[in-house]
Amino acid sequence: MTTQGRRSRASWLAETVQDEVLACALPTGSRLGLRTELIDRFGVSPSVMNEALHILRERGLVEVRPGVNGGVFVAAQPAQVRLGALDVWFSRTIADPVELFEARVRLDELFAGVALERATPEDVRAMEWALHEMAAARDEPRAYLEATMRLHHAIARAARIAVLVGMYESILALLRGAITRAAYTSGHREMVGHALEAHGNLVTAIRDQDREALDKALAVHRRDVERTPC
Repeated sequence: MTTQGRRSRASWLAETVQDEVLACALPTGSRLGLRTELIDRFGVSPSVMNEALHILRERGLVEVRPGVNGGVFVAAQPAQVRLGALDVWFSRTIADPVELFEARVRLDELFAGVALERATPEDVRAMEWALHEMAAARDEPRAYLEATMRLHHAIARAARIAVLVGMYESILALLRGAITRAAYTSGHREMVGHALEAHGNLVTAIRDQDREALDKALAVHRRDVERTPC
Protein backbone atom coordinates (compact mmCIF):
# COMPACT_ATOMS: atom_id res chain seq x y z
CA MET A 1 0.00 0.00 0.00
CA THR A 2 1.33 3.47 -0.88
CA THR A 3 1.85 6.13 1.78
CA GLN A 4 -1.10 8.11 0.38
CA GLY A 5 -3.31 5.01 0.38
CA ARG A 6 -2.33 4.18 3.96
CA ARG A 7 -3.16 7.70 5.10
CA SER A 8 -6.52 7.61 3.32
CA ARG A 9 -7.33 4.26 4.93
CA ALA A 10 -6.18 5.54 8.32
CA SER A 11 -8.36 8.65 7.99
CA TRP A 12 -11.34 6.45 7.15
CA LEU A 13 -10.66 4.25 10.16
CA ALA A 14 -10.25 7.24 12.48
CA GLU A 15 -13.59 8.66 11.30
CA THR A 16 -15.27 5.24 11.74
CA VAL A 17 -14.04 4.83 15.31
CA GLN A 18 -14.89 8.44 16.13
CA ASP A 19 -18.43 8.11 14.77
CA GLU A 20 -18.92 4.99 16.89
CA VAL A 21 -17.75 6.76 20.04
CA LEU A 22 -20.05 9.72 19.36
CA ALA A 23 -23.08 7.75 18.18
CA CYS A 24 -22.95 5.48 21.24
CA ALA A 25 -22.04 8.39 23.57
CA LEU A 26 -19.30 6.22 25.08
CA PRO A 27 -18.16 7.73 28.37
CA THR A 28 -14.58 8.61 29.20
CA GLY A 29 -12.64 5.48 30.13
CA SER A 30 -14.65 3.12 27.93
CA ARG A 31 -12.45 0.35 26.53
CA LEU A 32 -12.60 -0.01 22.74
CA GLY A 33 -10.39 -3.10 22.73
CA LEU A 34 -6.81 -4.18 22.27
CA ARG A 35 -4.93 -2.77 19.30
CA THR A 36 -4.73 -6.29 17.84
CA GLU A 37 -8.47 -6.78 18.35
CA LEU A 38 -9.22 -3.57 16.48
CA ILE A 39 -6.88 -4.61 13.65
CA ASP A 40 -8.82 -7.87 13.28
CA ARG A 41 -12.19 -6.19 13.63
CA PHE A 42 -11.61 -3.60 10.93
CA GLY A 43 -9.40 -5.75 8.71
CA VAL A 44 -6.54 -3.24 8.46
CA SER A 45 -2.77 -3.49 8.68
CA PRO A 46 -0.83 -2.59 11.86
CA SER A 47 0.60 0.51 10.13
CA VAL A 48 -2.88 1.77 9.21
CA MET A 49 -4.09 1.16 12.77
CA ASN A 50 -1.10 3.01 14.20
CA GLU A 51 -1.75 6.01 11.97
CA ALA A 52 -5.48 6.02 12.80
CA LEU A 53 -4.73 5.91 16.52
CA HIS A 54 -2.26 8.77 16.06
CA ILE A 55 -5.05 10.85 14.44
CA LEU A 56 -7.48 10.01 17.25
CA ARG A 57 -4.90 10.80 19.96
CA GLU A 58 -4.21 14.18 18.35
CA ARG A 59 -7.94 14.91 18.56
CA GLY A 60 -7.90 13.98 22.23
CA LEU A 61 -10.47 11.24 21.63
CA VAL A 62 -8.56 8.10 22.63
CA GLU A 63 -5.61 7.01 24.74
CA VAL A 64 -3.57 3.83 24.39
CA ARG A 65 -2.57 2.11 27.64
CA PRO A 66 0.13 -0.59 27.77
CA GLY A 67 0.09 -3.71 29.91
CA VAL A 68 -2.16 -6.68 30.61
CA ASN A 69 -5.19 -4.48 31.31
CA GLY A 70 -4.31 -2.01 28.59
CA GLY A 71 -5.77 -1.31 25.21
CA VAL A 72 -7.47 1.59 23.46
CA PHE A 73 -9.74 3.69 25.66
CA VAL A 74 -12.00 6.72 25.18
CA ALA A 75 -10.05 9.70 26.54
CA ALA A 76 -12.86 12.27 26.38
CA GLN A 77 -16.04 13.02 24.51
CA PRO A 78 -15.62 15.99 22.14
CA ALA A 79 -17.31 19.24 23.11
CA GLN A 80 -20.74 19.54 21.51
CA VAL A 81 -22.67 22.56 20.29
CA ARG A 82 -26.21 22.53 18.96
CA LEU A 83 -26.88 25.05 16.21
CA GLY A 84 -30.50 24.89 15.15
CA ALA A 85 -30.86 21.62 13.24
CA LEU A 86 -27.19 20.72 13.63
CA ASP A 87 -25.21 18.96 16.30
CA VAL A 88 -21.53 19.83 15.93
CA TRP A 89 -18.68 18.14 17.80
CA PHE A 90 -15.27 19.73 18.36
CA SER A 91 -12.02 18.11 19.41
CA ARG A 92 -10.56 19.28 22.70
CA THR A 93 -7.31 20.35 21.04
CA ILE A 94 -8.43 23.98 21.32
CA ALA A 95 -9.01 25.86 24.56
CA ASP A 96 -12.81 25.94 24.69
CA PRO A 97 -14.74 25.46 21.44
CA VAL A 98 -18.04 26.26 23.16
CA GLU A 99 -16.78 29.69 24.26
CA LEU A 100 -15.23 30.30 20.84
CA PHE A 101 -18.54 29.44 19.24
CA GLU A 102 -20.37 31.86 21.54
CA ALA A 103 -17.87 34.61 20.67
CA ARG A 104 -18.50 33.95 16.98
CA VAL A 105 -22.26 34.24 17.43
CA ARG A 106 -21.94 37.52 19.37
CA LEU A 107 -19.71 38.98 16.67
CA ASP A 108 -22.18 37.85 13.99
CA GLU A 109 -24.81 40.14 15.49
CA LEU A 110 -22.42 43.08 15.80
CA PHE A 111 -21.23 42.73 12.20
CA ALA A 112 -24.77 42.48 10.83
CA GLY A 113 -25.72 45.81 12.42
CA VAL A 114 -22.70 47.58 10.92
CA ALA A 115 -22.96 45.81 7.55
CA LEU A 116 -26.46 47.24 7.17
CA GLU A 117 -24.85 50.69 6.93
CA ARG A 118 -21.70 49.77 4.97
CA ALA A 119 -22.42 46.83 2.67
CA THR A 120 -21.79 47.44 -1.05
CA PRO A 121 -23.66 45.68 -3.88
CA GLU A 122 -20.63 43.38 -4.23
CA ASP A 123 -20.89 42.50 -0.52
CA VAL A 124 -24.58 41.69 -0.91
CA ARG A 125 -23.84 39.47 -3.91
CA ALA A 126 -21.30 37.55 -1.81
CA MET A 127 -23.94 37.06 0.90
CA GLU A 128 -26.53 35.92 -1.64
CA TRP A 129 -24.07 33.45 -3.14
CA ALA A 130 -23.33 31.98 0.29
CA LEU A 131 -27.08 31.77 0.93
CA HIS A 132 -27.45 29.87 -2.35
CA GLU A 133 -24.68 27.48 -1.20
CA MET A 134 -26.55 26.89 2.07
CA ALA A 135 -29.70 25.91 0.16
CA ALA A 136 -27.73 23.63 -2.19
CA ALA A 137 -26.05 21.89 0.77
CA ARG A 138 -29.18 21.47 2.87
CA ASP A 139 -28.93 17.64 2.76
CA GLU A 140 -25.27 17.50 3.84
CA PRO A 141 -24.71 18.73 7.41
CA ARG A 142 -20.97 19.52 7.20
CA ALA A 143 -21.32 21.34 3.86
CA TYR A 144 -24.36 23.22 5.17
CA LEU A 145 -22.40 24.30 8.24
CA GLU A 146 -19.50 25.50 6.08
CA ALA A 147 -21.87 27.48 3.85
CA THR A 148 -23.47 29.08 6.93
CA MET A 149 -20.06 30.17 8.19
CA ARG A 150 -19.23 31.60 4.74
CA LEU A 151 -22.42 33.67 4.82
CA HIS A 152 -21.61 35.16 8.22
CA HIS A 153 -18.01 35.72 7.12
CA ALA A 154 -19.31 37.69 4.11
CA ILE A 155 -21.42 39.81 6.47
CA ALA A 156 -18.39 40.35 8.71
CA ARG A 157 -16.26 41.55 5.80
CA ALA A 158 -19.04 43.92 4.75
CA ALA A 159 -18.83 45.62 8.17
CA ARG A 160 -15.25 46.72 7.37
CA ILE A 161 -13.92 46.72 10.93
CA ALA A 162 -10.51 45.31 10.11
CA VAL A 163 -9.30 44.51 13.64
CA LEU A 164 -12.50 42.70 14.62
CA VAL A 165 -12.74 40.90 11.28
CA GLY A 166 -9.20 39.62 11.80
CA MET A 167 -10.17 38.29 15.24
CA TYR A 168 -13.31 36.75 13.75
CA GLU A 169 -11.35 34.99 11.02
CA SER A 170 -9.01 33.56 13.65
CA ILE A 171 -12.03 32.19 15.54
CA LEU A 172 -13.42 30.66 12.34
CA ALA A 173 -10.07 29.03 11.56
CA LEU A 174 -9.86 27.52 15.05
CA LEU A 175 -13.41 26.23 14.90
CA ARG A 176 -13.03 24.77 11.41
CA GLY A 177 -9.83 23.01 12.42
CA ALA A 178 -11.44 21.50 15.52
CA ILE A 179 -14.72 20.23 14.00
CA THR A 180 -14.74 16.44 14.18
CA ARG A 181 -18.32 15.71 13.16
CA ALA A 182 -21.55 17.43 12.15
CA ALA A 183 -24.92 15.67 12.06
CA TYR A 184 -28.53 16.73 11.74
CA THR A 185 -30.92 16.41 14.66
CA SER A 186 -34.25 14.63 14.28
CA GLY A 187 -36.84 16.64 12.37
CA HIS A 188 -34.10 18.70 10.77
CA ARG A 189 -35.78 19.36 7.41
CA GLU A 190 -38.33 21.79 8.80
CA MET A 191 -35.69 23.44 10.97
CA VAL A 192 -33.27 23.85 8.05
CA GLY A 193 -36.04 25.40 5.97
CA HIS A 194 -36.75 27.82 8.81
CA ALA A 195 -33.04 28.66 9.13
CA LEU A 196 -32.73 29.32 5.39
CA GLU A 197 -35.68 31.70 5.56
CA ALA A 198 -34.20 33.45 8.61
CA HIS A 199 -30.80 33.90 6.96
CA GLY A 200 -32.50 35.08 3.77
CA ASN A 201 -34.37 37.72 5.79
CA LEU A 202 -31.07 38.77 7.35
CA VAL A 203 -29.45 39.32 3.95
CA THR A 204 -32.53 41.13 2.60
CA ALA A 205 -32.59 43.49 5.58
CA ILE A 206 -28.91 44.35 5.05
CA ARG A 207 -29.46 44.85 1.32
CA ASP A 208 -32.47 47.12 1.92
CA GLN A 209 -30.86 48.88 4.90
CA ASP A 210 -34.00 48.06 6.89
CA ARG A 211 -33.07 48.34 10.56
CA GLU A 212 -36.41 47.10 11.87
CA ALA A 213 -36.34 44.02 9.64
CA LEU A 214 -32.74 43.34 10.68
CA ASP A 215 -33.62 43.47 14.37
CA LYS A 216 -36.43 40.96 13.77
CA ALA A 217 -34.16 38.67 11.74
CA LEU A 218 -31.45 38.78 14.42
CA ALA A 219 -34.01 37.98 17.13
CA VAL A 220 -35.06 34.87 15.20
CA HIS A 221 -31.42 33.91 14.60
CA ARG A 222 -30.67 34.32 18.30
CA ARG A 223 -33.53 32.00 19.29
CA ASP A 224 -32.32 29.38 16.81
CA VAL A 225 -28.88 29.16 18.41
CA GLU A 226 -28.80 26.81 21.37
CA ARG A 227 -25.55 25.81 23.06
CA THR A 228 -25.37 22.25 24.33
CA PRO A 229 -21.93 21.58 25.82
CA CYS A 230 -21.05 17.99 26.80
